[in-house]
This record gives sequence, structure tokens and C-alpha cells, in this order.
Amino acid sequence: MANEGNNACGSDRIGKGSVGRRTFIGTAGAGAVTTAFAGCLGGVDGGGSDDGTFKIGHLAPTGMAMGRGSKRSAEIAVNELEENDGMQGQEIELIDENTELTVSTTKPIVERMVNKDNVDLIVGTFSSEVTQGIIDTVADANVPFIITGSADSSTLLDTVKQDYERYKNVFRTGPINSELQAEAIADYAEFLNELHGWTDFAHLPEKAAWTKPFRDLLPGYLEDRGLNVVYDESPSVDTSNFTPFLDDIESAGADAVIRFFATGGRGQLLKDWAGNYPFALEGVHVASMSPQFWSQTNGGCIYETTSQSGGGGVAPLTDKTMDFVNKYEEEYADGKPPSKPMYMGFNTYDALHFYDKATEEAGTTNYADNLQDIVDAMLSVEHTGAAAEISLYGKDSDYPNDVKETRNDEDKVNYPITQWQPDGEGSGQHQVVYPEADATNDHTKPSWM
Repeated sequence: MANEGNNACGSDRIGKGSVGRRTFIGTAGAGAVTTAFAGCLGGVDGGGSDDGTFKIGHLAPTGMAMGRGSKRSAEIAVNELEENDGMQGQEIELIDENTELTVSTTKPIVERMVNKDNVDLIVGTFSSEVTQGIIDTVADANVPFIITGSADSSTLLDTVKQDYERYKNVFRTGPINSELQAEAIADYAEFLNELHGWTDFAHLPEKAAWTKPFRDLLPGYLEDRGLNVVYDESPSVDTSNFTPFLDDIESAGADAVIRFFATGGRGQLLKDWAGNYPFALEGVHVASMSPQFWSQTNGGCIYETTSQSGGGGVAPLTDKTMDFVNKYEEEYADGKPPSKPMYMGFNTYDALHFYDKATEEAGTTNYADNLQDIVDAMLSVEHTGAAAEISLYGKDSDYPNDVKETRNDEDKVNYPITQWQPDGEGSGQHQVVYPEADATNDHTKPSWM
């Protein structure tokens, strides 16, 4: 297992060109000392140059399962790249920082990565508010930055779309943005209508930056498909009692509630809902993406669904999905959760391989002198990732530098939805229930409906 301790700089580093704390103890010598402290001195190698060591800064709330899954996935990608001649012939050093969920924590980390660690690439960020809080710093430094966790469409629309030259070094390779997700969720609701005859939907997005496109667009998308929005409210992320919301949803006669929770909820909604209310629980719930969520809720998550990049790691979405999942499980399944990569892990893993392919196309990793060449390559490369087929929208598109959605033959957005279902052995497991081409089981309506 890769080192999860902190080195002398207060961050985790892996790669041939670095020595973590455990390795340092075992190889205490002059060479080890030099390597362990090189990144602390600032400007030793000079980020953005083809100097023999390619430094990746990883940003995630690694105190959470989602962030740990992303960090571990980055480690797997780095190891794979190292086995294949590194990043364009350079050894790779992964510098990981726990950003928590605040801009005040993350911004100094980014400044240190840029000014002292001299990173060549930054990947990650989970919270849209955090991503938006650091994007100017990253843009002004010209360091390529790939978003792999936050989904708010305005993150790139208000920056890359408005001032391309300043923000052209910022990209997202997954997940698809919230506007595209809103369309996909409407397609999914149409699928539920065809499957179960459900016509009446409640809309319950938490008040956060990433949910604004759902709040603005989803009701209209549902009505365009002949479905009814019978309830529409946005609880605070601090809400702890959902009974009043659920009572009103029941009174409205909803067949299903489509909720969007990332930082809010904390499973309390499930405790209030499971077995007590005659409607299904659909949409997005980040906590529910954890493979340990069944045990954490004592099965209270049964029949709830959530979308997630990578489909929970239970279906071969591409020919690379299960190979990645198997590597992750071999390394981490018996350790601290999560036992599977979770959605941000899939996206981070894919981002590093995508960037490797782009720099090969560009013929350089030197963003300081060749940023435009790297940008052009990022926009031209197509890559089969573990989560999806990945390519980016171009400069003059509606979503410049953002990941393109994939569509099926009916021109519906392919957007994996998983459902917690009993496994027949007294526990539960994720099953992919949508889209049908990737499904591992049928969608099941709650038994108490």
C-alpha cells in the first residue's frame, strides 16, 4: 500500500523521485534527506519544465471517504504511468494535501504547491465552492488544473467561457457538469415513468452552488417530458430534520422525490424515509456512493438510488473499468474505507491518464513555455477511461474545456445510476439500474410502496 503518512512538508508524496516518512525511516542517509526535503525549499526543480521529475498536486478532502478514494486512485494511476516510462519520460512525484471543504484551507495549499513545490499539474477538488475559490490563483499561475470532483457548470462558464486566455489552463474531465446532469436526470425520470408508470415527482435540491442548474433547469425538463413537478423546495445543507419535507411530499402525492445532496443530509433523510413514506428516493446522494453506506445506515439506504461516475465500480462501463477496480480492491479493500474508488476516484484516475496522453500529443509537459500546445492537445485527445469515453468541448463551444457527455442511440445522456438492493445474504450492494445497456439489475421500487 502506498504511504499515507505525512512527510516533513506536511503533505503526502509518492513516486520514484520522493521519499515518504516510512521509506525515510528505513533509508536514513544523505540521499534520502535531500529527496525528502527538496520540495520544501521552493524552486529547486522549477514547475513547468521538462526537468526529469513531473510533480502532481492532488487536492481533496482526504479526511472523507470520497477524498481518500481520489487520493488512492491517483496513486494507482501514478504507479501505472511509472511502469510505462513515467510522464513523458519523467519520474512522477505525487503531492497530496487534505483540503477539507473550505477555501480558507485550500487556497494556501494551492499557493504552496505553485510557489514552493513547483507542481506541473493540479488535479482534484470536491466542493464547487472550493474550486471557484482557487480558480483565479491557478489561472494566474498558468499551471494546468483538471477538476475531477466538483460539477457546477458555472465554474467553467463564468471563467473559461468569459475569459478564455486567462483561464484556458483549467479543465474538467469528469464528472459531467450540473447542466448536463439535469438533462440526464430528466431522462432517468422518463425511464422510471416507462418502467413503473410514475408521473409525479418532488424536487429536493440542497442549497449549494452545484445544485443551482438543477434548481433552474430540472423542473422544466421534467415538464417537457410530460411529467409533473408536484413539490419543489431547497433545504439548507444544515438541515437535520427532514420530516416536514417528507410529510409535504407525501401530501403532494409524489411517486418519487429527486433529491440532490452532497454535503447535506448526512443520512438523516433516509432514517426518516425508509419504510415510512410511499414514494421512491432518487437522484444524487454523495454519502450513498460509499460502498460502506449499507452498513453505516444499517440497511436504511435500501432502494435509494444515486448517480455516480464509474457506476459504483460494479459494472464494466468500459473495457478498463473492472481492471482499475480490481487493482484498487487488491490494494485498499481491507483497509480504511472506501473499499472502492467512488466517483471522484474514477475521475482522478482517468484525468491523470488523459493528461499523459495529451502531453504525449503535445510533445511536452513544459506548460511554462508550451501551454498553448498542451491546451490544444487536451482539446483534441480522446481517451477510454475507467468511467467513460473522455473528450473535451472546444474553445468556442457552449462548455469550453469541459468534459463531453456520452449519449446512447436515443440521444439520451449516459449517466450511471446505482441502487442499493439486498444481496440475498442479509446485506446489500450497489446495482447499476440505468442506463439499461450498463445495468447489472432492474430498478426496484421500494417494497413498502
